[in-house]
Amino acid sequence: MPSCKTKLKGLDLFAGLGGSSWGATCAGVDIIAAVDRWELARDTYRSNFPNVEFLLERCEDIDLDQLKKKLGPIDLIIASPECTSHTCAKGNAPRSETSRRTAFQVVRFARAFKPRWLVVENVVHMRTWKSYSNWLRQLVDLGYNVKEQVVNAADHGVPQARRRLFVMCDRERPASEVQRTAKRRRTAASVVKKKGSFRFSDLRHENRAEATIERAERALAKIGHKKPFLLVYYGSDAAGGWQPLNVPLRTLTTLDRFAYVRVKGKGHEMRMLQVPEIKAAMGFPNDYRLEHGTRREKIKLLGNAVCPPVMAAVLNNLIRSSGAQ
Repeated sequence: MPSCKTKLKGLDLFAGLGGSSWGATCAGVDIIAAVDRWELARDTYRSNFPNVEFLLERCEDIDLDQLKKKLGPIDLIIASPECTSHTCAKGNAPRSETSRRTAFQVVRFARAFKPRWLVVENVVHMRTWKSYSNWLRQLVDLGYNVKEQVVNAADHGVPQARRRLFVMCDRERPASEVQRTAKRRRTAASVVKKKGSFRFSDLRHENRAEATIERAERALAKIGHKKPFLLVYYGSDAAGGWQPLNVPLRTLTTLDRFAYVRVKGKGHEMRMLQVPEIKAAMGFPNDYRLEHGTRREKIKLLGNAVCPPVMAAVLNNLIRSSGAQ
């Protein structure tokens, strides 16, 4: 775990595998407790934060009076309420208002703990939620100066063009704009491992879906037949179903989405991106431990995560600019 020299104490709600906690710790916050209801998230979180109190519960079910007695004062709450029913990745599938309303648990915890700072991360589409204005108003009514900003992970050293909404709250002063911290954007090529005993299959395998071949054909028509590229293997994609390697990876989801395609002889072969590559594309360090779950479950954990360098940048801007550190 990164070293922490400050006495600021933080609480991580909807913590998942710990991306926000890692970013907060890198920003000098001592995360003392985390909440999530997924057992696999708990197991992964504990592998990386063995000294943090982890509550395997729904936020709705936690007795806040008891928790306050146990934890004491909290300076910061970070939270990533359920986003599935906000995101466009859900397509035309039904939305759950119950899922969306988990955001109001942030208000409940803030009302109980009264931390100076509060940071909420979610998909950009959260702003179209019918209760979004009411939710923001409740934060303002608690005494917070509230600032909304869409932050691109690629501007903070993450090799992925992942845009997320950050709602930054400070009781004492308005938050300032989060500025870009990376001089240049890292590319998808920086995470794709060119060497290793990976299992490839022929791009034009007889069982390959026709839509997959069509996406590959669009890539080959654009960049030629000698350059490797990434193929969107699952899910819809409005950008043609492929991308070059010399730009940041497009947004990772909870699905095993991207395949690496390279030249082989007079044809091409492909393989899916592997968990270490996806972990790197989310901005996690090499030694972040993913010891639990199947490959598919690890990809889901990562796709749901907050990129640690982004949370670190947000908190450095919010807390350090206030003169608290």
